Parts: sequence; structure tokens; C-alpha cells
Amino acid sequence: MARYRDTIVSPRSAEEVFDYMAMFSNVTAWDPTAAEAHPVGGNEPGEGSRFQVLVRWMGREIPLEYTTTAYERPKRLVLRAENSTTISEDAITIEPTDSGCKMVYDAQLTLKGLMRILDPLFGLAFKRLGNNAAAGLRRELAGAIQSRSRPGAQQRRPAE
Repeated sequence: MARYRDTIVSPRSAEEVFDYMAMFSNVTAWDPTAAEAHPVGGNEPGEGSRFQVLVRWMGREIPLEYTTTAYERPKRLVLRAENSTTISEDAITIEPTDSGCKMVYDAQLTLKGLMRILDPLFGLAFKRLGNNAAAGLRRELAGAIQSRSRPGAQQRRPAE
């Protein structure tokens, strides 16, 4: 299992950051591997809401459907995706501070089947991917947050 955990401090309120993160189709604004994202079925954020995310990795585009498995506004959010080769679980906890909030992003990626033998190598690559996503989150959460997504909207990142 590969794991990436980071703490991000923002001048935004816990509620504002939670709402931004809960609309997971915003992932295209901060995660360079997210090529495309949109809510499934026009879902509003909440427990059970789903988001289709197209991830670019190693020259491939991999579709993942994330489901919100925990939604405790404005404190805790958990999103989970699974396909034939991986299980991804992202746990987000947010605490208010005197100057905004502190968010802990804890991502775990578990390889399945024969792919599990690649776990040690994948952990190193996952750390680099996590660092890039965390840098994007720091940038996005540093100033005014404008959700780029609305239910039914599709976000697409140009190929690099």
C-alpha cells in the first residue's frame, strides 16, 4: 500500500475549504494527474455522491469513480474509488484555526492482484504524485476559492 499524508494551512474558513474539497470534481484544479472530472448524475456533494475522474498516469488514462463514504461538514470527508487494479481512499480532515483552517490530506492507494508486487516501487512514485497535488492544493487554498464545478459540469485539463 502506498500512502501520502500532508498538512495544508489555508486562510479560508473550514466550511469554505470543506465545501471546495467535497465537490471533488474540483480535483482538476489542483491535481496534475486529474485530466477530467465531473459529478455522476448531477450529484450535489454529500455522503454517497459520486465523481468520475479520469487520471493520467504513465501515458495512460485511467477512469476512476469516487464515492463519498464519509461527509461530516466541516470536519471530515472520505472518498473511495476502486477498479480492477487499485483501491484509492482519500481522507480529508479539516480543523478551524485563528487565521483560517488546517487540512490534513491522507491518501492511500492499494494495488490489487499481481500488481501488488510493484508496491515498493509504486510508493516512491506515489510520493512524487502526492507532492505535486499538495502543491496545487496549497496554491488553490491560499486565496479566494471559486469552485470551478457545479453539478453536471465537466472539468478537463489539457494533455501535457
